[in-house]
Amino acid sequence: MEEVVGQALRSEGIGEAQAMQTPEDVQAMLKLASLGWGAKRIAKELGCSRNTVRRYVRHGGYVPYRVAVRAGRLDGLGEWLAARYLQHRGNADVVRQDLRRELGIKVSLRTVQRAVRPMRREVLAQKLATVRFETLPGQQLQIDFGSLQVVVNEQKMKIYLFVATLGYSRRTFVDLFLHERQSAWLQGLEGAFQHFGGTTRELLIDNARALVQSHDVQTREVVFNERFRSFCRYWGVLPRACAPYRARTKGKDERGVGYVKRNAIAGHRFLSLEALRVHLLHWMREVADVRIHGTTGEAPMLRFERDERAALRGIDAKAPFLQVRELARRVHSDACIELDTNRYSVPWRLIGENVTVLVAEREVRVLYAGQIVARHAQSLARRTSHIDRRHLVGIVGAAGQHRSVLEPSIEASRTPPCAELLRPLSEYESALGGAW
Repeated sequence: MEEVVGQALRSEGIGEAQAMQTPEDVQAMLKLASLGWGAKRIAKELGCSRNTVRRYVRHGGYVPYRVAVRAGRLDGLGEWLAARYLQHRGNADVVRQDLRRELGIKVSLRTVQRAVRPMRREVLAQKLATVRFETLPGQQLQIDFGSLQVVVNEQKMKIYLFVATLGYSRRTFVDLFLHERQSAWLQGLEGAFQHFGGTTRELLIDNARALVQSHDVQTREVVFNERFRSFCRYWGVLPRACAPYRARTKGKDERGVGYVKRNAIAGHRFLSLEALRVHLLHWMREVADVRIHGTTGEAPMLRFERDERAALRGIDAKAPFLQVRELARRVHSDACIELDTNRYSVPWRLIGENVTVLVAEREVRVLYAGQIVARHAQSLARRTSHIDRRHLVGIVGAAGQHRSVLEPSIEASRTPPCAELLRPLSEYESALGGAW
């Protein structure tokens, strides 16, 4: 075999001295030397160089090849490299940049990777390590958003699920939104407070831009959004942001979002968004609250009623933080005002007029001259129209129907428009000099 290898090496132009010798080859050299063979004859017979034969004969046995050890540019920096590699969570390129910037050592990325190879296992272990901790009753509420596609009224649409999980009992609250803006976070939180009947002492969140302005990875200094801080002060809860890129520090709720997607939504179709909301309320009550939790071994509602309900801080019928939105709008030529991409009807005689819009408790109220002229349920959808047929009485072409694209029912006004705004059509015809 060695002869074949040696011939192959020689055919490639590689010197004979480069062929490696096995202990068996060395024993053969010594045996032939003891028979009086010269170095040249032995080398020719075994297919190696004469110097190789002389070296082994001189030592009287097999001698391992000595590999010259050169001093490396990173020698003596083991502790520094280990500290920086762990600090940067296994990013060798950032360590390379630190070497050049701080120590003036310019090496290739491959050199750094070879130097930190023994440390990879420790970094991987740190990434995978999860320390389970249990919170006291009433101590912590974890919140998160998750998005997915659902079929509503035979159309696919993207929805956002707000999920809040009590740290001790694992009881869950879910709400439905069509966006993930700050108002959705705050409205979802207030819905959770109402659902659980109180607030916890802490609120654990991720680093959503709607809530966290900045979070320094090294110093862990967190700057919360000013409006979110005001919200937390209003409700008396202490906000805490989990470590960036460490979703495991908020694991209860991270798993909760996936549980809602797989268990409550997957495979279902809904006639409307309101039907989806009703389905979620039923699912929370009949499934999520009474299942046996895999970690605690108890039903969340049982632990909640026994230990956590009394530990929550009462909300004492406190008014919502987002009590009222007051906006100014102009009535368009289709007798509608626009709000959050949706259109809501008002009496057609107000076309071109400026009106006041109040949004509170998921209701849209339109006021003119200080009086309510229209009321609608606030829509969860986007780019839909909500028409009260009474607002179009007397207008040309009002005989047809105008329904919302996604919501099958027409929202009727609960407060009739002002009587003085509903003038007979004959008065307008007289003013124009004839019938329309």
